[in-house]
Amino acid sequence: MYAQSRKLVLAMSIALATGAISGLAIADTTAEDLTEARQETQIWTTYALSPYLRANDLKVAVHDGTATLTGKVDESVNKDLAKQIALGVDGIKRVDNQIVVEADYVGPMRASGRSYGEVVDDATVTASVKSKLLWSKYADGLATDVQTKAGKVTLQGTADSEAAKEFAETLTMNTRGVTAVDNQLKVGGKKAYAGVDSRESPKGKREVGDGWITTKVKSTYMYSTNVDGSDISVKTRGGIVTLSGKVDSGAERSLAVAMAQNVRGVKSVESKDLTF
Repeated sequence: MYAQSRKLVLAMSIALATGAISGLAIADTTAEDLTEARQETQIWTTYALSPYLRANDLKVAVHDGTATLTGKVDESVNKDLAKQIALGVDGIKRVDNQIVVEADYVGPMRASGRSYGEVVDDATVTASVKSKLLWSKYADGLATDVQTKAGKVTLQGTADSEAAKEFAETLTMNTRGVTAVDNQLKVGGKKAYAGVDSRESPKGKREVGDGWITTKVKSTYMYSTNVDGSDISVKTRGGIVTLSGKVDSGAERSLAVAMAQNVRGVKSVESKDLTF
């Protein structure tokens, strides 16, 4: 009787231990599956956002730290780009790049409407244009709705002067990713203040700090297609912006100065140290 009880207890202990180990194994497998699914999604999403890869029918499968890539591209440089993107994802140790290069390859036709990458591109352009308009000296005189489709930006709303309307169009056209501008702004109507990071002086006049001005000038360059802000140093003191560094041409220098002058709070721009 005692021996049988001991055998029963031992059997139950083994069963419980086996169940616990199985449960841990299942949990580990589930965690691994989730990690691999996340890695596959991250790689595919980056492909969808890339203007060089989004038109290709690429597939990704991840197992035990190895990403297997399949599909077709038209250039070997795009095949290598796909590999480097996959290697940049956390946890990917190796890439089995089975992508085939075909010089005359044409990506699959998709249903009507924008792709995921194109939607993100347009949303980014819209945000950039809105931000640049918001930072400008003309913000008080603009009530603007910005819409972007396939790089074409439509401006709707009101401007309190022709200068404000023309400036809005110029600023928009010089934004990265913009291919065309449909300026439907109407001159006249109620003024609208778009709002900036500012503080009220005792007299009620809005004042913006030097740090805010410097940041917005740099950001304006960053969003621009015609000014490379990476080589331009921006400093602001008492509302006076000093630009220094290198640009490629006199036209780029003039545009850099004009963009800085149109940022809210800028009193003047010193550019003698901005050379080309």
